Amino acid sequence: MLLNLHVKNLALIQEAEVDFEPGLNILTGETGAGKSIIIGSMNLALGGKVSKDLVRKGTDHALVELVFEIENEEQREALNEAGIDSKEDMVIIQRRIRNGRSINKINGESVTNAMLHQVASIFIDIHGQHENQSLMNRGNQLQVLDDFGKDEIFSQKKVVSEKYHAYEGLHRKLEQTAMGEEERLRRISFLTYEVEEISKAELNEGEDERLEQRFKKMENAQNILSSLQSAVCYLKNNGEQNASDLLSAASRELYSISDCDGGAEELCESMSRMEEELSDLVYRCKEYADSFDFSQEEYRETEERLNLINSLKRKYGTTIPDILNYREEQMKELEQLSHSEEYRNQLQKRADQTLKEYYAAAEELTRLRKKAAKVLEQKIFDALSDLNFLNVDFGMEFLPKEKPSAQGMEDVEFMISTNPGERRRPLGAVASGGELSRIVLAIKTVLARNDRIDTLIFDEIDTGISGRTAQKVSEKMAELAKERQVICITHLPQIAAMADQHFLIEKECREEETCTKIHELKREEEVEELARILGGAHITDTVRKSAREMKRFAMQYKKAV
Repeated sequence: MLLNLHVKNLALIQEAEVDFEPGLNILTGETGAGKSIIIGSMNLALGGKVSKDLVRKGTDHALVELVFEIENEEQREALNEAGIDSKEDMVIIQRRIRNGRSINKINGESVTNAMLHQVASIFIDIHGQHENQSLMNRGNQLQVLDDFGKDEIFSQKKVVSEKYHAYEGLHRKLEQTAMGEEERLRRISFLTYEVEEISKAELNEGEDERLEQRFKKMENAQNILSSLQSAVCYLKNNGEQNASDLLSAASRELYSISDCDGGAEELCESMSRMEEELSDLVYRCKEYADSFDFSQEEYRETEERLNLINSLKRKYGTTIPDILNYREEQMKELEQLSHSEEYRNQLQKRADQTLKEYYAAAEELTRLRKKAAKVLEQKIFDALSDLNFLNVDFGMEFLPKEKPSAQGMEDVEFMISTNPGERRRPLGAVASGGELSRIVLAIKTVLARNDRIDTLIFDEIDTGISGRTAQKVSEKMAELAKERQVICITHLPQIAAMADQHFLIEKECREEETCTKIHELKREEEVEELARILGGAHITDTVRKSAREMKRFAMQYKKAV
């Protein structure tokens, strides 16, 4: 359930905060007051498109924040699958916009737009006027049916999709192997050359690193030997200026006073250790210099081996394991081409079997869809009847696709007749704007009772309706709000009167600045707003009385539901 909406510096909104409650939350206001901005801000927080124009003039950033309460274990599991911590009972979605770019966060952690949309879809379903037209699309009608069938259909759709993509993969391989004899022989020759070139090199993993170290040592041998010899000279072989003779002289001086002063013995011992360490250092320098005993031929062989390895790296991979893996892949293809007919026969058998499995899975999916369609047809028919479609005839027609797909073998067409004696025709060819709004509401009502989404938002669902039909729509909204949180922007008094919580959106002008404000109405304020919707510019006592009566009847109806 949506608990709170916080908007700052967005379009005409300087700052607004709304606490929503369970039941029917109604938003009303004059045309142009900014009602669309409220729904737009929610869409934005749920991953909608970002524009620099959204940021309020005179400010450098905008902020939208939604706070949802986790209502059930299904939502908690869905959050865990999305990688969102659900230990707390709330989820906070935040989107900050600056310089046309956005920073998205869920529970304080930065996320992508895709993740924002995925998590939002767990909690909320926003229906705007444009969605009426989207219902005309067969693909969307099929999705409505699949959504209604829920887990049973979705699990079977997954099987169908897996079989379809497996067959497509095998089919592509068959096409790749369908080459002429001349092309096949040319490919075999090319692969044979590559495999032999790599095999002939007899590469060993880690060999390149060892050779690089050895080559670097040989390449710098002269400088290294010169430095080692100089070091030995300074330590041992430089006349009276070498370290060894100087240490010996210092040692003799210390020993000469050791008989006179017992404290000098410790100094003599330290000097003795230094002489031993110096002697050992000289030995190790000479031993290290001796390790540079290599020939010019060895240097040349190492250089040639490295050149060969680097040449293979440029052709087949950046490391020796990459090169060896490449050879394995080429050997597999070479084996397939050398026995191409046998390989193609095996591929064809697998493809035929996979296609057979696809058709079996797709037929089962069709059966499950038709089973769900019977139930959904009746539920939509009942919901349409409740919305003042007195002689409606509604059904679903299954149409075979031109070719099989990952979604199955059929499309679904919603068929309807709204007048007695008329045959059913496709939804888009029959329904007017007002009828389409009611049909969408009926479908949303049915689906809402069948899924885990707790919050439904309707943006001007009342387009094109009035009178008794408007009353029926208001009653359906009230019924739906008993089971789900509903947030609705409306121009109709019949729907506004059903509000469990009523918010007024107003535009306020001050000091050459225009702001959109939103606040919750108390009971008498609700009556006044209903009177405004009923009476327009001239609100009389009679209009107020009608508004009060309308509110009273709405409360009675909600108690009776």
